[in-house]
Amino acid sequence: MSSDTKLAFAHPSERAEATAPNGNGGLRDRISLRDYITEVEIGAFQQERGHLQRIKFNVVVEVEPLTGPIDDDVDRILSYDRVTEAIDYELGAERLNLLETLAARIAERILLEPQALRVFVRIEKIDRGPFSLGVEIMREQGGDDGAAVEVMDEPHPRMAYLSNDTIRGDRLTAIIDALSADDVPLIFCVGAGDTPAPSASVTQAQRRIDLLSIEQNAWVLAGRDKRCVVVETRTELDWAMKNGQTCVWAPSKAVLDASDSPDTTDGLVLAAWFAGELQALELVVAGVDAPPCDVPVRTL
Repeated sequence: MSSDTKLAFAHPSERAEATAPNGNGGLRDRISLRDYITEVEIGAFQQERGHLQRIKFNVVVEVEPLTGPIDDDVDRILSYDRVTEAIDYELGAERLNLLETLAARIAERILLEPQALRVFVRIEKIDRGPFSLGVEIMREQGGDDGAAVEVMDEPHPRMAYLSNDTIRGDRLTAIIDALSADDVPLIFCVGAGDTPAPSASVTQAQRRIDLLSIEQNAWVLAGRDKRCVVVETRTELDWAMKNGQTCVWAPSKAVLDASDSPDTTDGLVLAAWFAGELQALELVVAGVDAPPCDVPVRTL
């Protein structure tokens, strides 16, 4: 394991040579987080209690190479945010005495990600003197070190569908204020704008045009209130929900990627479907009648 850990932080060319197909497991892609520094109370000694100290993380995750093209699609890869989220979650779970415990828990949490095959974690205390004190570990998918990892709760957002009259109306700011008054993640959905979309004779082309019309209207809403940020990928949406960012959903990617999305471009129907996909706490509807939905619905 020591040689594997050394290679995890070596130059990529050394790693590639060591893991060639005729070596110990074949070539794998890697993502890395380097020199991530944060302050935390950790340590078994009395002088470490009640005091924050800086610790530095270096993490390398080996992932299975994609079998098809990436297509510049963030949802097809393991996001760096999942690595930092694993670190921050374990730091916030409880006070720990040992870096070894922290490293093992972070590694096991990262390995919950389906793309992750093997992970190397290095943690160093950098305030204990003119040197760094630390640990390095390696864990792999299917390994069993006896650790039980609690799965992180995914956020359950509040979805809100706004009619065009609501977007244009004087109540828009008050509605956004009211819906964002608590700590529940907030995602706005809209339908197509009032301007007729271009028409196409090909069904799939028309579907894309209609979805783009919804996304144009999402940008109209974002232009009315700077708190609203248009998002299209699940990766960006997950990050926004966990970091308190109010979103406006651009539906094309999610609708076209899903195998069970509704065969319609009606913005309200898509909002109700996506609320179910995200297991939203509720769907709030402003300016139109409430649709059938798998989550609680209320109207404004």
